[in-house]
Amino acid sequence: MDRRQTTETLLSLSPTETASLKEGINFFRNRATGKEYILYKEKDHIKACKNLCKHQGGLFMKDIEDLDGRSVKCTKHNWKLDVSTMKYINPPGSFCQEELVVEMDENNGLLLVELNPPNPWDFDPRPPEELAFGEVQITYLTHACMDLKLGDKRMVFDPWLTGPAFARGWWLLHEPPSDWLERLCKADLIYISHMHSDHLSYPTLKQLSQRRPDIPIYVGNTERPVFWNLDRSGVRLTNINVVPFGLWQQVDKHIRFMILMDGVHPEMDTCIIVEYKGHKILNTVDCTRPNGGRLPEKVALMMSDFAGGASGFPMTFSGGKFTEEWKAQFIKAERRKLLNYKAQLVKDLQPRIYCPFAGYFVESHPSDKYIKETNLKNDPNQLNNLIKKNSDVVTWTPRPGATLDLGRMLKDPTDSKGIVEPPEGTKIYKDSWDFGPYLKTLHSAVGDEIFLHSSWIKEYFTWAGFKNYNLVVRMIETDEDFNPLPGGYDYLVDFLDLSFPKERPNREHPYEEIRSRVDVIRYVVKHGLLWDDLYIGFQTRLQRDPDIYHHLFWNHFQIKLPLTPPNWRSFLMHCG
Repeated sequence: MDRRQTTETLLSLSPTETASLKEGINFFRNRATGKEYILYKEKDHIKACKNLCKHQGGLFMKDIEDLDGRSVKCTKHNWKLDVSTMKYINPPGSFCQEELVVEMDENNGLLLVELNPPNPWDFDPRPPEELAFGEVQITYLTHACMDLKLGDKRMVFDPWLTGPAFARGWWLLHEPPSDWLERLCKADLIYISHMHSDHLSYPTLKQLSQRRPDIPIYVGNTERPVFWNLDRSGVRLTNINVVPFGLWQQVDKHIRFMILMDGVHPEMDTCIIVEYKGHKILNTVDCTRPNGGRLPEKVALMMSDFAGGASGFPMTFSGGKFTEEWKAQFIKAERRKLLNYKAQLVKDLQPRIYCPFAGYFVESHPSDKYIKETNLKNDPNQLNNLIKKNSDVVTWTPRPGATLDLGRMLKDPTDSKGIVEPPEGTKIYKDSWDFGPYLKTLHSAVGDEIFLHSSWIKEYFTWAGFKNYNLVVRMIETDEDFNPLPGGYDYLVDFLDLSFPKERPNREHPYEEIRSRVDVIRYVVKHGLLWDDLYIGFQTRLQRDPDIYHHLFWNHFQIKLPLTPPNWRSFLMHCG
């Protein structure tokens, strides 16, 4: 394969169209391809980009609130892009838009050109070989966990099979097959896509490590290491392999895999292509824009998330527009947008078979009843029906223990033995969860000696290292129902100078109020954990004024906290 970069002309404007470009923002469509573009003209200088929001591929339109005529607004989630700088301004301080190359031809016409690196999966291509029945079998276990039989090897994706995720906010919807631990122990390799605890499950890995600590585990070389917290987890795993992005990893003469990064969250999210005898299996997991939207077409099997609901927004917010009616309408609209986005992605990529997964969780703890009732998820069958309307792709809604035989399905999708469902009477949905041990572990932090000294607040936020940002946050420790805890901490943090004032400062400043269940916030603080446990785990209630998402703040506390925890031993010695 030729591994050189290629160029592609995306849009060409005639000399007349080029001469009539107006100052500021210009929208164009390539009628042949239907693709949309934005050009920004400032005197003799022209910048250009695709009219495609980096978040979830929405179209931009003119931002009527922008009097300077420099920004556009996404029709999906109101993200805003300043086209004069190609930087997103809502969320502030977040992302940059990739620019296209602008070239003038000899007649003063204009060309928009994209530099295309070669697709890494096309390196050393292998023609698909015929598969024997039973040679490649994919068994769904739970959530994002698949057990792949590839010839005489077994590979497992993202094993979360016991315990909660995100502190105590997420629990398994499906009852995993009773032999799940034996299946894990028999695996030749495990792929873990990212550090979120519904994919990197320490309760699951703890049980596995007691029997096979040397099991080969593969992760991508993300900026935030997937196993950043391994040493303090109490789990002993001795064969973790961090591999570079975009390179084939050879398992044996028939099997290889390639890990790719996410275009929106490259610092933590990954996806994977597994190839067996030339047949590709694409698992995009939770990636918002897997590999920046550039993915292999016509793979044998594609699987992706579909459900939505993996965020504290908007259920955990109150005040201003956040009425119950607004939240319900927003959730309904968001889920519909996600379904349409996934259906379009499948239509574009045309896999032979598609499977929606990685969305089978439930907020089953009684104290999270409100979240469970309001945080509605997409129905996988609804997505599959939408896909079938628009394409010939075969779809599979998985049930725990169900097995897809890839050889049979590729030969004849109507083969009754192509998908073997679990035996009659198999328990599909969980109806009880062992809350006790996990809540006890969280609660153990509440009475820790650290919290006898109010100076822990300064110690913790100094360790966290976020400052020089105009935001004031009020942190309130609460009981189970998010009422202020008698005797709990209630304090302000001014992140402009990292001070802890008694009252809000007089200057103009954005303000957030974060109420957190005391057991979870203290456990997170004590162990230096990321705030995903609080936010994605629904363990907070939030208000903000004005209603702006502070990307830099949340990104820091959800992804960029120091890799080593606060030195509480030294802190207590100084307190003593």
